[in-house]
Amino acid sequence: MTPAIDAHVRLDAHPTHPSAVQAHLTGSQAHVASMALEAAGWSAAATGVLVLARIDHEEPYWAADTAQHLTAEGITVEITPRLQEAIDEEWTWVNYPMPWLTRSGIREVSSEAQKIHDDIRNGHLLIHAHAHDGHTTVAVGTYLHQGGKSVYLHGEDHLRQIAGTFDSPASATRKRPARLREDSRGRDAPWTGTPD
Repeated sequence: MTPAIDAHVRLDAHPTHPSAVQAHLTGSQAHVASMALEAAGWSAAATGVLVLARIDHEEPYWAADTAQHLTAEGITVEITPRLQEAIDEEWTWVNYPMPWLTRSGIREVSSEAQKIHDDIRNGHLLIHAHAHDGHTTVAVGTYLHQGGKSVYLHGEDHLRQIAGTFDSPASATRKRPARLREDSRGRDAPWTGTPD
């Protein structure tokens, strides 16, 4: 059995952002819970408060997943009735452009898109150019870490995907789609509607 950690996490729906979730931390070892939450994509909002805001608006699902992991580590987790109701709510994506995907498949696509969004937001992925191809946004960018690849991105928000990789920004720029060359605005890719 995992020894108990003196940390208590209270998960609740965010009071002003419809799908966001807040974690309120207490206890002498609250820093342990804070590190675990940050590793799971939560952001510090104030002392003892972290927030989960995602581009796919699946925060209740991921909050429940986080609660299971924290509990397994010996951290006490409380989920408010309001958040539990959101976790239990059944949903469907109306007009989802990939109708063949299951719910878990949709979440997998969204999780990859979230990683791309976070990489852009945190300065790990530099966008060189982007444009609208008539259906969606396309972009070329480069990961800034040692040996980082350049990527061609297709889609927006929770549907954004890496559609190609290149060895250098020059290769990505030369091989980018004609529409991107024609409409290139040479500035940051469009941000999603999710507040940071």
